[in-house]
Amino acid sequence: MKVIALRWDGSWGLLLEKYVDPTEKAFDESDCSKVGWVMGFVAREICRSNGVAEFVRPETEQPGITTYHGLVPEIPTVDLRDPDQENLVRKISDASREWGLFQVVNHGIPSEVIEKLQKVGREFFELSQEEKETVARKPGVDSFTIEGYGTNLKKGDQKKNWVDFLFHNIWAASRVNSQFWPKYPPAYREANENYAQHLRRVVNKLLTTISQGLGHEGNAIKDAVGGEELEYLLKINYYPPCPRPYLTLGVSSHADMSVETVLVPNEVPGLQFFKDDRWFDAKYIPNALIIHIGDQIEMSEFLFV
Repeated sequence: MKVIALRWDGSWGLLLEKYVDPTEKAFDESDCSKVGWVMGFVAREICRSNGVAEFVRPETEQPGITTYHGLVPEIPTVDLRDPDQENLVRKISDASREWGLFQVVNHGIPSEVIEKLQKVGREFFELSQEEKETVARKPGVDSFTIEGYGTNLKKGDQKKNWVDFLFHNIWAASRVNSQFWPKYPPAYREANENYAQHLRRVVNKLLTTISQGLGHEGNAIKDAVGGEELEYLLKINYYPPCPRPYLTLGVSSHADMSVETVLVPNEVPGLQFFKDDRWFDAKYIPNALIIHIGDQIEMSEFLFV
């Protein structure tokens, strides 16, 4: 199976994981109150000080230079309601092997469930920095977890991504740590728990189909990676308005070490994929989920043979 690299360019947006316009955007300080601390403080300081160097990528990585603007190949799209299971297995197998990435429609997660999830995510990042820090990972205390709120939008010595983020487990129940679940907005927990229940059904179907496509019993991959205790880690990436989006990246190029990643995009473009030695913008399909094959499934192609 092929694992394709992903990145998010420097434009603003919100991406939920289970992310651009390459033209310059005007920086209006009047927007500071709308996007909170990161826009009001960090964007000003980065634009007007030497701190900008922390975010500017080398030319070989800058989206304004490296994004391909010709004919863009479309990520394969799979209808999960396809009544022909053999056809569904074939389509997902082909997309996994050739792309390592595909979009799914008719996946069964109600649009209102996703809308509520996105809504509480936006509301969290609109909170004060002080409130967001209440669910941050504490250095030296929570050193054995990646859960918690974090930001790369602070000055430091290393090259940084233009992003705020929140990590926490949403399943299995034994792995959920309420320490990293925001109390505000009040609807946050309900929205995440509801989404998790729907998401598990989608993931079960995907893992079953991928297992069958590899010539194994439908439960082979799921059982190998934890069965009903398989961990679901939610990551919300928030990309504040960037005054120089063509110079920086929200998330640098990467593959995923997970079993698979389920991306919940919105209408704000920004997700890019690397194929045939070029970076392309991913086409947004309303209500679709983007499935990224992780390293663990790529390895399973060999482990289960």
